[in-house]
Amino acid sequence: MIWAMSRLLVVGGTSFVGRHAVYQAVDAGHDVTVFHRGHTNPDMLAGRIDHRLGDRATGDYSSLDIDETWDAVLDVSAYVPRHVHQLADALAARSGHYVHVSSISAYDDTARITLDEDSPLWPDLTEHTEDVTGQTYGPLKAMCERAGHERFGEAMSIVRPTYVCGPHDATDRFTYWARRMAAGGDVAATSLDAPLQIVDARDLGAFLVTCAESAADGPFDGVGVFAPVREMLIAITPADVAVRLVEVDRATLDAVGVGLPLIEPEAELPELKTRPGRRAKAAGLAERSVAETADATRAWDAERGSPPLKVGPTAEQEADLLRRQLDV
Repeated sequence: MIWAMSRLLVVGGTSFVGRHAVYQAVDAGHDVTVFHRGHTNPDMLAGRIDHRLGDRATGDYSSLDIDETWDAVLDVSAYVPRHVHQLADALAARSGHYVHVSSISAYDDTARITLDEDSPLWPDLTEHTEDVTGQTYGPLKAMCERAGHERFGEAMSIVRPTYVCGPHDATDRFTYWARRMAAGGDVAATSLDAPLQIVDARDLGAFLVTCAESAADGPFDGVGVFAPVREMLIAITPADVAVRLVEVDRATLDAVGVGLPLIEPEAELPELKTRPGRRAKAAGLAERSVAETADATRAWDAERGSPPLKVGPTAEQEADLLRRQLDV
């Protein structure tokens, strides 16, 4: 068990999940060092955390090359095995418990998928690549897990999140729906009966800190609420807003040339979107409602000035989707 006041190193802690973990750790009284590139929130919690600049892309960990130790490491930004190996080389056994953020995508969806963490992972890629694509993301995450065990030992926390949503999400995937459902009216959607599962970034960040504090051993599915898309969208609609969900098909989406974030028709197995997360919940992962996540996301979106979103159809494109679908 780590003492209430401990030294934590967060690798990649100024953006989304890492940002929430850092705030949770500071609020809990931990001494926090954040290793990052300095591109996002370089002055975050100025005077309250120790910023160390470097770059995993180039392997520059020189800011960590001093004689100090950390009780635990929270690694939220390892996407290829090299990241894990180089971090281990830089720390040279100067760290304690290793908390590694992986992904539900590490599970091999061509194999027998269970609803627990014993589901098989993707095997190593047969050819070396660091190109993270829709095809390589999952296998590379599985390879990062194996690299973590190799370099930091078997006693490590592996957290495999589903779609992470909430304030400060740079992808805008959930923000699109939080904003769109608040606008009301006819809403173009798809796969309304398919399952969708998310986890609030604040809950996930807090759980990472809990894993560090308790030196939790083993893999955990970092998941929250799951429900059919229809129920999820209604749940995040403000109570005073009237909506009608209009299900559009793949052909209509293709005709307009747009995608719908999070809920595009996919070949993904339902077992990857209905994880019960029993181990994580028993170890302390909280599960707030999707309505609360949506409200917080809308508040943050308003604070940043509601800029144009990176994903989702424009109002004109959605009108075209609705017109085509309702004319069928």
